[in-house]
Amino acid sequence: MTDDIDAAAALKASVTVGGEAEHLAQDRMAHLVRYVARGVTRSLQLRLTDHGVQFGGWVFLRILWEQDGLSQRDLSKRAGLMEPTTHTALRKLEALGYLTRKHPPGDRKRLLVYLTQEGKNARKLLQPLAEDVNETSLRGLSEQQIADLRSALLVMARNLDEDEAAALRDGVSVPATRSHAV
Repeated sequence: MTDDIDAAAALKASVTVGGEAEHLAQDRMAHLVRYVARGVTRSLQLRLTDHGVQFGGWVFLRILWEQDGLSQRDLSKRAGLMEPTTHTALRKLEALGYLTRKHPPGDRKRLLVYLTQEGKNARKLLQPLAEDVNETSLRGLSEQQIADLRSALLVMARNLDEDEAAALRDGVSVPATRSHAV
């Protein structure tokens, strides 16, 4: 029990404003963006854990809430994840009763992923958790600062999309993580 308390205290101490976040003002933009993205992910994971959902599953629930009946390959592409990662997350969501996989008529090879009623209902429970994380992360910013931040991040996203597209045109692609393990 005391180990759990010590671990929780260490985690809390490592993310205080006087700790890691303090030095970020002088760090590279990429590191700052990564730190914030990691913080948002961890904050949401802390909330999702109470409901038995991992962050990886959340990614696919969000996609399926918008468009149900996608293949595992389509889900992987939309999430920007490798198919084995998608498969693992979908199996966990299936075990929770949130989705089912079915073959389309006449196609025994392909599996389409559908939300169950429980998976559809989970949106009312889980989406407010993400909204709470957004509110928490934006606390202290004015409406104008939030609009400016959104605008700047969209420009950065477009720049990086264009950079990747140019690399692909030149025959360079991001290698699969497993194929270049050292």
